[in-house]
Amino acid sequence: MPTTHRTKVAFIGTGIMGAPIAGHILDAGYDLTVNNRTKSKAEGLLAKGAHWAETPAAAVANADVVFTMLGYPSDVEDVYLSTDGLVRAAKKGAYLVDLTTSSAQLAEDIHNACEVEDKHAFDCPVTGGDTGAQAGTLTLIAGAKEGYAAPVLPILQTFSDKIYYMGGAGKGQTAKLCNQVSLAACMVGYADAMSLAEQGGLDVAQMLDMVGHGMGGSVAMERLAPKSLDGDYKPGFLVEHLRKDLGLALAQAEDTDITLPGAETAYTLYDMLCQIGGARLGTQAISLLYQDEATCAAAGLDWSRLDAEGLADERHEDGHCCGGHGGDGCCGGHVHEDGHCCHHHGDVG
Repeated sequence: MPTTHRTKVAFIGTGIMGAPIAGHILDAGYDLTVNNRTKSKAEGLLAKGAHWAETPAAAVANADVVFTMLGYPSDVEDVYLSTDGLVRAAKKGAYLVDLTTSSAQLAEDIHNACEVEDKHAFDCPVTGGDTGAQAGTLTLIAGAKEGYAAPVLPILQTFSDKIYYMGGAGKGQTAKLCNQVSLAACMVGYADAMSLAEQGGLDVAQMLDMVGHGMGGSVAMERLAPKSLDGDYKPGFLVEHLRKDLGLALAQAEDTDITLPGAETAYTLYDMLCQIGGARLGTQAISLLYQDEATCAAAGLDWSRLDAEGLADERHEDGHCCGGHGGDGCCGGHVHEDGHCCHHHGDVG
């Protein structure tokens, strides 16, 4: 099914990452139908000519190619595998491409379910953040062989500048989790370095420039440490979603009987940040954990939420907060009015 501009495309999930990705597809001339839990987040696309569908099933009914960018594995499972999910709702021969960072096993289950229905699905998580999504320069990590994904390649190229084919269903997810584990270690590393520099009386900006030109530098330090330094915690990628990704990585590591101490440390820190109200901040907000209470309060954090006795009651035997590192994190993954962690399928980083 070689794609042309007559190809009908559906896009489910028009949040921080999904909206600009869908925008590139629309700009390339494809007929685009969108659905998102919060319609207002699709208004920019609708103004440019996209069609609105009230439900995911309605969005994909006539689509040749379907993209999803959701929040958590639970969202992916519901949208794809429920009674009125995409596996059943999509037409025969359709391609379904999940851009969400999710579970490798779930990706394999969706692929297998689609093949039975004479449809085609593969996981294709992305990396590059909101800046890459806006610029159309994302790196795509496809859980498929190159030939399997070839029919939708022209559409993938509208929002990417590099595609890795990892060879099979679910392998894209595993590869993306490798990226997230490394990223989280870099985030902790630069936050540690900033704290040490500040306490040592250094010019922190100068230190970051120096380290960035040496072996201690990283893309995370280059792009995000300056935001931490400036007190800019606006999300390009949400704290709660990095914690979710680390939880998935730790669960997969547990299944294969390996230990990831760096990821464990990062998970603990990002979980703490979620607990004190930072779930919807950008991941660079990890540097706030090193700051005084007044600085944290100015950013909307409240250390009193980290009640040791109450938190202990929420923990399971593995020591992880409600749902453990294999689940959606604290509070079952929901953000309530008090700022605790949430998931909104489609409203993702």
